[in-house]
Amino acid sequence: MEVLPLVALVAGSAAVAGLARRTPVPAPLLLVVVGLIAAYVPGLPAYTLDPHIVLPLLLPPLLYTAAVDSSYLDLRANARPIALLSVGYVLFATLAVGWVTYMVVPGLTPPVALVLGAVIAPPDAVAATAIARRLGLPNRITTILQGESLVNDATAITAYKVALAAAVGVGAGWAGGVAEFLLASVGGVGVGLLLMVPIHQLRTRLKEPLLQNTLSLLIPFVAYAAAERVHASGVLAVVVVALYLGHRNWQVDFATRLQEEAVWKVVAFVLESVVFALIGLQLPVVLKGLGEYEGAAAAGYALVVFLAVVAARYLWVFPATFVPRWVSERIRLREPDTDWKAPVIVGWAGMRGVVSLAIAFSVPMGVPHRNLILFLTFTTVIGTLVVQGLTLPPLIRMLKLPPKDRQAETLAEAQAQSEASRAAEERLVELLESPANSSLPPPLVDRLRTVLERRRNAVWERLGEVNPLTGESADDVYRRLAREMIEAEREVFVSLRDRRRIDDEMLRGLLRRLDLEEAAAYREET
Repeated sequence: MEVLPLVALVAGSAAVAGLARRTPVPAPLLLVVVGLIAAYVPGLPAYTLDPHIVLPLLLPPLLYTAAVDSSYLDLRANARPIALLSVGYVLFATLAVGWVTYMVVPGLTPPVALVLGAVIAPPDAVAATAIARRLGLPNRITTILQGESLVNDATAITAYKVALAAAVGVGAGWAGGVAEFLLASVGGVGVGLLLMVPIHQLRTRLKEPLLQNTLSLLIPFVAYAAAERVHASGVLAVVVVALYLGHRNWQVDFATRLQEEAVWKVVAFVLESVVFALIGLQLPVVLKGLGEYEGAAAAGYALVVFLAVVAARYLWVFPATFVPRWVSERIRLREPDTDWKAPVIVGWAGMRGVVSLAIAFSVPMGVPHRNLILFLTFTTVIGTLVVQGLTLPPLIRMLKLPPKDRQAETLAEAQAQSEASRAAEERLVELLESPANSSLPPPLVDRLRTVLERRRNAVWERLGEVNPLTGESADDVYRRLAREMIEAEREVFVSLRDRRRIDDEMLRGLLRRLDLEEAAAYREET
């Protein structure tokens, strides 16, 4: 792809995603719709989705940033439902959708139908994470959806390879398929386990934040490539490494964490925007070469496949939710609040995305009915993103799921801060008793105690009364005034630079100090 069309794609996608933040429509949905419209704008370059770019270059960083931000402990606590969805459901959907397609589409062979089933079986990691984050779903549902979307690509890609081998006549039978699946899954996890500790040790030993963040950007590609090199699942390798590094991110120095968070926010924003725009832009490509399946017949097949995808998810989700509870008393005791509302949401949140399209585009040209597979994959992706994505928010409101208990969360945060502050205060007393620290002036000692007291009280103040005029708590007022004071200092520093009383290098140092103080004083609510 030439430079100018690529720049236009990134800039246009970012602009639409930024616009979506000012509307109630989730960014993925608006990007897809704009992509569909832009695909027929005269003079616009043809953006063909290349699986050799999406799978090895776009998928690893998107998986990495989603996994790093996930909670390893929450995922482990919900390992059973996540495994049932990411492995069991994907295999079930492959068979169910494949069977329905074989029964409906004339001339389609069972292996080719299974190829289609495997291609559209996995819900998309990017779509699930982006929409769940926007909707503010309950923590457990969000964790299950994120955990499923992190692992299911590996299951689907392996199932696709087995079905494709059968479709082109080089399959090794069911035993070979099972062996390939085990190699991919066990091998991917194994590669991740081998890489995670050395990578973490390297991260903690590098003292230069720029080098550490350069390493951070390379990690997902290294893990993915290493696993694929030995024919294992690169997806699982990336997820394992990312979960480990995210769980131990506190061991990296603060400067790296600040930079890394900013860098990965930009990377995720740009890649997610481009990915969903590319989905919509594929419309002219997938409509070419349908041949005998053009017109009403193709539309009918697309509707049947979409309905099969939706039905198969519910056919799996409800038994997977309630059968283990009927069988195991321990599960009933551990999950007493499970009702029918959660599986309804999980079932309707199974949106497909760019991974399915990338796999479909990777189907070799010689495979029978390749264009039909591409078309049905595209229509299913668009259907799930638009239909389910647009109706998911009103469905959640209609079911009246219990919102997050902000009061309880704030109370837990305040108690944790109180315990940490007590430990810090005890440590400060120990340090001040040391002769090595006896030269510290009393005003600076008082400043340390003031900062500590400020951190201790900040969270508790959010539980207190609010200002009747502004709706702000005492903590909100403090942060607002602190920012106003810092902004006044910042304007003076810039004025001094403009009058040549300080140079730009000194200005950057002073502004960075203010930026860090503002970051400490102001905690953005997201």
